[in-house]
Order: sequence, then C-alpha cells, then structure tokens
Amino acid sequence: MDERIRKQLAFALEIDKEKSIFRQTHLSGHGRNENDAEHAWHMSIMAYLLREYANEEVDIAKVMIMCLIHDIVEIDAGDTYAYDTEALQSQKEREEAAKERIYSILPEDQKAEMIALFDEFEAYETPESKFAHAMDNLQPLVLNNANDGGDWREHEVTSKTVYGRQKLTALGSEKLFEVTDEIIQEHIRKGNLKE
Repeated sequence: MDERIRKQLAFALEIDKEKSIFRQTHLSGHGRNENDAEHAWHMSIMAYLLREYANEEVDIAKVMIMCLIHDIVEIDAGDTYAYDTEALQSQKEREEAAKERIYSILPEDQKAEMIALFDEFEAYETPESKFAHAMDNLQPLVLNNANDGGDWREHEVTSKTVYGRQKLTALGSEKLFEVTDEIIQEHIRKGNLKE
C-alpha cells in the first residue's frame, strides 16, 4: 500500500471515533443522546434540503463538507455543550490542538484543505460558513423541539441563552431564524424555557 492511501485510510479509521462522542442533545422520540457523527450527518442532509433558504447563494457541497467535518476535533477536544459557559472558555484552545493532531494524519495537501475548511467554518464570514452554522444551530433545536424541550428543561436553559446562540442563525438564513423564533416562543409559552 502506498503512503498516501495508508494515510487516507488511517484518517478514515481515526474519524470513526467521532461515533463515540456523545452530545447533550437526544435523538427524536426521547431516544438516547446523539453522537457527533449522527449530528454531522443530520445537519449535512438538512443543509441540502433547506439550501433554498440560505440568505445568499451557497456552494452546497462545500456547506455539506463543513457540516461533516466541523466536529471531528471533538474526538480529542470532547463535545462542548452550547450552554456550558465554563467549558466554552477553553473550547478554542482544545479544538486547535485537536485540529492539528487529527488532520496531520492526512497527506499534507488534504490536511491543508481540511484545516482551511474547518477554519472557514469557525470564522463565520463566508455565505457557506454562515449557512453551515445555521444548520449547526437548527439541527439540535429541531431534535429538542421533537422532545418537547426536554434538553432545555434538564439543563435549566433560559430563553435569553438560546436566543444568544440562535441569533446567529439569521446570518445564514433569515427564513430559518423565523422558524427558530417560532419554536423558541412556543417553548417559552410551555414553560420549557425560562425567561
């Protein structure tokens, strides 16, 4: 086996570990916690299906790849719950170290490509990264809504905190933020989100 294929297959095996990183969000139907790989797959499909609602025209293949790779770093860094203020303080540092180790398994050209895509996603500046982030926000919200706000109740999340995260959805899709707002308002009325 030549060195390039060996590195590519080693990376493919390494990212299998993403299936073992569990998130705070539960599967619909009050199922178990979802894992990072399921989250990435789900939001990639959602991006494809909902692409017509992007604020700007996007390269949907690029958006989908961003969705698929954005949490690979959590193999080393662990999942950081969106509303855990303490863990959020060290998230960037942990993810930077993970990014370097994990993507270094690849051949240099593919390492550079993957790091560039990850960094573009994190920078939140291009139409693709903004829409990918909208999916990253919307996907767990949709699952939490399907579970009648259970994850919000369990963690005693406030509507202000959810809006703080979800307001960035509008940068990728005004239309999807309208849907998000409707869902949040419904859960405030139900008492699942405290004001």
